[in-house]
Amino acid sequence: MSLDFEPYPPQQKVVPVSGALGAATSLVAALNRWIMRLGMLALLASAAILTYSVFSRYFFKASTNWQDEAAVFCLVGATFLCGSYVQSFRGHIGIEAVAGYLSPRVNHFRLLCIDILSALFCIFFAWKSWTLWHEAWAEGQTTSSSWAPPLWVPYALMAAGITLLALQIVLQVAARIMPAQEAA
Repeated sequence: MSLDFEPYPPQQKVVPVSGALGAATSLVAALNRWIMRLGMLALLASAAILTYSVFSRYFFKASTNWQDEAAVFCLVGATFLCGSYVQSFRGHIGIEAVAGYLSPRVNHFRLLCIDILSALFCIFFAWKSWTLWHEAWAEGQTTSSSWAPPLWVPYALMAAGITLLALQIVLQVAARIMPAQEAA
């Protein structure tokens, strides 16, 4: 009996890219690897913070007013900043119900359209995230808790992560289009 599980992380399809596009792709890939490691540390920190919160409330009857927000900040950073790494392996959830029924050429066009729409959405989301960050920074916005950490921190993590995701998708679109342009 054979169970065919995909290796984690899934093996990336190597697209031979040279020149400026290849250099940008390599730079983003290296950045993604480092951010992914930081994301793992952020998840561990979040777990440690929440565990400490439970123990300190239960055993020491201590109030905890910072743990939940600190854990959320770590989770926001890990989620948004690691999205580009996951996209580099096309590891996001996708529905492939019609892919098997399409010809390779039509499927290629379908994937290109999806990538372009995804890039446009992420670019818009990044723009809105940077405006949220700027407002929080300029106005000195904080959370409503007694700890009151500045809101620009999670907004900056969100904006940087979605910007990196948009860049990753744009590079993948460019790599998908590039061979077609070279052949023409």
